[in-house]
Amino acid sequence: MASLPQCKLPVIDFSVKNLNPGSDSWTKTRGEVTRALEQYGCFIASYDQVSQELHDAAFVASQAVHNLPVEAKVRNTLDAQGYGFVAQPANMPLYVRLSIENATTAQGVEGFAKLMWPNGNDTFCESVLAFTKALAELEQMVMRMVAKSYGIEKHYERLLGSTTCILKFNKCVNPNQENEKKLGVIPHRDKSFMTVIQQQEEGKGLEVQTKDGEWTQVHLSPSSCIVMAGDACMAWSNGRIEAPYHRVIMQQNKDRYSLVLSSFIKDLKIEVPQELVDKDHPLQFKAFDHYDYIQYVSDTTVEGNRMKGAISSYCGI
Repeated sequence: MASLPQCKLPVIDFSVKNLNPGSDSWTKTRGEVTRALEQYGCFIASYDQVSQELHDAAFVASQAVHNLPVEAKVRNTLDAQGYGFVAQPANMPLYVRLSIENATTAQGVEGFAKLMWPNGNDTFCESVLAFTKALAELEQMVMRMVAKSYGIEKHYERLLGSTTCILKFNKCVNPNQENEKKLGVIPHRDKSFMTVIQQQEEGKGLEVQTKDGEWTQVHLSPSSCIVMAGDACMAWSNGRIEAPYHRVIMQQNKDRYSLVLSSFIKDLKIEVPQELVDKDHPLQFKAFDHYDYIQYVSDTTVEGNRMKGAISSYCGI
């Protein structure tokens, strides 16, 4: 596999002091966020609300989950079709995942812990809940900035009231082949509204395809994460923001762990705000139910799951 160019995604600093709505720093960051999402569909966030201590605790929790016996893991099922326990499927033989629904709530995290451990796991719950809340705060800040840029704040606040988050404990197992790159996660677009990804160790693996069709490597440190638009956000923005195609390539001879927080809209149809429809931007997507869309993608073939145009096939005009 040929060497890829180094990451050219924007890096946006969310550790700026006084990053309050309406402040000069907030307005400047808002412009950077909106431009990045419109151009790339994602960006790297420097974010100090996830301390090194919290980062390490979250990944200790992740490894505890992956170390559980299979008979415990198979109890991990979710309302969102296809988002529970997945173990090395045929199209991704290195990939393993478990997930928590309602991951920013004590009820969701504790419910998962009780499924996995007969007596629960207080340390696990404390670490995971603090981590998911920190990432959710970043995602909501990003979306409030986007909504302000487009003049659709009231529409976003309505969606926010119906937002639920899923935390995915992702693992790509060591391919055990020296000097050979292996596909860890197939090229895909996220089916979420927004996704925030943090990986355990500094390094590469995640790759994003830019609009010119070029794959670029993403280098993440423990103090940074990638914020990425999903299909639902692309539809809601009437195509102004395009969900990026991305994949994971295993480049090191060891297991790779990442934590992925994805937001979904439940029990409320997603529809394009009228403010985003005009003669230059005709309506591209019909109103749709997010969980019905997830079911639609789950029911398609493997190729259907990979295809870039799944959301357009489902509710495009």
